[in-house]
Amino acid sequence: MRIGVALKLVPGRPEVDPLSGAVTTDDRRAGPSDADRAALEWALRLADAWGPSTGAVEVVAVTAGPPVAERVLREALAAGATRGLRIDVPAGAASTVVARALAEVFTALGCGVVCCGDYSPDRGSGSVPALIADATGHAQALGLVSIDVGAPGHLEALRRLDGGRRERLRLVAPVVVSVEGSSARLRRAGLAASLRAGDATVEVVEAEGGVLAAARRHPPAALRPYRPRARTLPAPTAADPLQRVLQLTAATAPRTPPRTVVADPAEAARVVLDQLREWGELEP
Repeated sequence: MRIGVALKLVPGRPEVDPLSGAVTTDDRRAGPSDADRAALEWALRLADAWGPSTGAVEVVAVTAGPPVAERVLREALAAGATRGLRIDVPAGAASTVVARALAEVFTALGCGVVCCGDYSPDRGSGSVPALIADATGHAQALGLVSIDVGAPGHLEALRRLDGGRRERLRLVAPVVVSVEGSSARLRRAGLAASLRAGDATVEVVEAEGGVLAAARRHPPAALRPYRPRARTLPAPTAADPLQRVLQLTAATAPRTPPRTVVADPAEAARVVLDQLREWGELEP
């Protein structure tokens, strides 16, 4: 049995110039995120629990990036991972490219369980675990706060929902799980293991042609905070200043009361789009 772990090298403690606003990072402080460390710890716990009954359980730590990303693999090897494997893709590749490359490796290795962090602090989209599940065809359980280990290939997990609620899931491999950083703390690696990991061989795999082509077609995009488009409003015509403000803010305009719609996905999407057009957020 093999358990895969997706890891990513992220900058730690970025510094912001107070005058220019330029952000600088130091590669010496880079490493895996807390969520990725929690994912590695859960993979090691699964291996410890399932190993005695199934034989040796292999934990394969995989990252996609340039050679500097091997730092996260050596930390995983020191903590107890069996193998470290790096997929050679350009730095800052799109999430779809990274997920496709990881999925190809996990599929080739036959990983029944793939553990991921729920999101990385550099972008924070949290889309890679779902994209891996889609590419591999595995079930997915994302945003987990705890995992109970059952028989080999069986898990029970607790997932965070909005409004302080929780959802309990019963999972059967093959499955992709993503965990929050607070769900587990990575075990401390011993000195001897850390020294061995520093000299350990990290396997390097060339990405498939399609993945490299996609990386070249979609270079890293400049990230910036989301800003909604400004709406074009007609100039107020009232003579009274208060009335002009009310016209601009539409404070006295009739509003659509809340309603509950039960429909299939296609009909629900149509209702949402119609409402956005009615509000003026979309063009007719």
